[in-house]
Amino acid sequence: MPAIEVLHLQKNYGDIIAVDQLSFEVPRGKTYALLGGNGAGKTTTLSMLLGLLLPTSGTIRILGIDMIRDRFKALPRMNFTSPYVDIPHRLTVEENLRVYGGLYGVRHVKRRISDLAEEYQLSPFLKRRYGSLSQGQKTRVSLAKSLLNEPEVLLMDEPTAALDPYTADQVRTALKAYQARTEATILLASHNMREVERLCDNILMMKQGRIVDQGSPVELIGRYDEQNLEDVFIQIAKGSELPR
Repeated sequence: MPAIEVLHLQKNYGDIIAVDQLSFEVPRGKTYALLGGNGAGKTTTLSMLLGLLLPTSGTIRILGIDMIRDRFKALPRMNFTSPYVDIPHRLTVEENLRVYGGLYGVRHVKRRISDLAEEYQLSPFLKRRYGSLSQGQKTRVSLAKSLLNEPEVLLMDEPTAALDPYTADQVRTALKAYQARTEATILLASHNMREVERLCDNILMMKQGRIVDQGSPVELIGRYDEQNLEDVFIQIAKGSELPR
């Protein structure tokens, strides 16, 4: 059974079609990317997978669970990270992590926070208020928060945005190690093509709310006769409008 199953997913805002009959599967233990320009429907898709947005129509199953009917059965086994989603500013980093650990029912939460603080270099500012951190520090806290419950399915929106190249590389290494240890499934949206090439087994190329192509990074680079994934992205983005 795939970790993520999406069938004929549709999201309309009045006359605007944000996601258009989207269908795909993500096998367990794999990392897939949702790629596309701004407005392609990536974030809307992730929001529906999380149950934050109700689809206009279609089916979503995560870990075999119908997310439209029974999402609260799946959510404890999932998590999400985005540098664009804030957490309470007045609480310290440690307080925030304890709150989220409690919400997810994490056992031995203090030890789990300590492990994540070491792995993501949070120890120097655990006692600082989250609102006082730099954007890069907030991104690392958000990543740690997303791994508190050791999720089986991890959804990520621009996971290393605002990080310097060295720290971003460390985060990618840690994510690969986490996946190797837990066999977690990861679905990420990113504009960092080097990151996608390094992390992802398969890529879903989105445009105007639809998947217009898919394949491994090597397959897509070869199919479009380009030197790298960034050039593939540009070629698809520059393509003509899709027929209706």
